[in-house]
Order: sequence, then structure tokens, then C-alpha cells
Amino acid sequence: MQEEIEQRNRPIRILVSKLGLDGHDRGALVICRALRDAGMEVIYSGLFCTPEQVAKIAIEEDVDVIAMSLLNGAHSVLFPKVARLVREKGGNNILLIGGGIIPEADKKILETEGVMGNFGPGTPLPTIIDYIASNVKAKK
Repeated sequence: MQEEIEQRNRPIRILVSKLGLDGHDRGALVICRALRDAGMEVIYSGLFCTPEQVAKIAIEEDVDVIAMSLLNGAHSVLFPKVARLVREKGGNNILLIGGGIIPEADKKILETEGVMGNFGPGTPLPTIIDYIASNVKAKK
């Protein structure tokens, strides 16, 4: 019971990840700062992560959210792979969100794989923060 209370009272823990061969991290760094300023605990994976690394970090760090960013078009392969690996490791309650250059048609496909949000460039930071906060509460 005490553990449940402590878990509910702790800040949202979020892993921000740059997957694959995408070295464009300015947006991810801006997101990290905005989430931190909103009171969330942010773990930044750094550049060039594999889906296996992201899933491992997420489970080890007991995150509530994985925010994945890609600008190189590999989102339709890498995001679902992270989702599958996280589920295989027991992270069914982790909210998975995507961001980057994601065509509208791909957003629907990613949602069927469990990757939600899928925010594009120019999305207001409060929109992303509110989405995360409300969806983490819904999962708990």
C-alpha cells in the first residue's frame, strides 16, 4: 500500500530517446527542458540508440513514458520495435509517444502499434506536456 502511494506521489518519469541514425537532437533537448520545467523527471538517452537500448533503459529506470523522436523517416520501423520490446519486458503500463516528421497516414499505423501522440514540429510545448500528464494519470 505504501509503495502504491509513493508511486502515485512521485513525479512523472520520462525517457526521451533519439533512435537510430538521426543526429538531429535540438527538438529533443527542447522537449527535455520543457518536461523538466513542468516538474517531470527526465532521462535523456542521447543520440543513436537502438530499440533494445531504449527498452532496457525504460525498464531499468521504471519510467512512466517513453518519448521517441525521429526525423529521418525510420519511425514506422523503430517505434513499433520499441513498443514490442517494452511489452515483452513487462512494460505494458508505459505510455509510448512519438515525435518528429511523421506523415498523417503513418500516425494511424503507429497508434495501432501502441505509439500515441506522434507530435510534429511546431507542436506547442504545453500541448505535449498536457497530453503526457493526462495520459499517465489515465494509465495509473
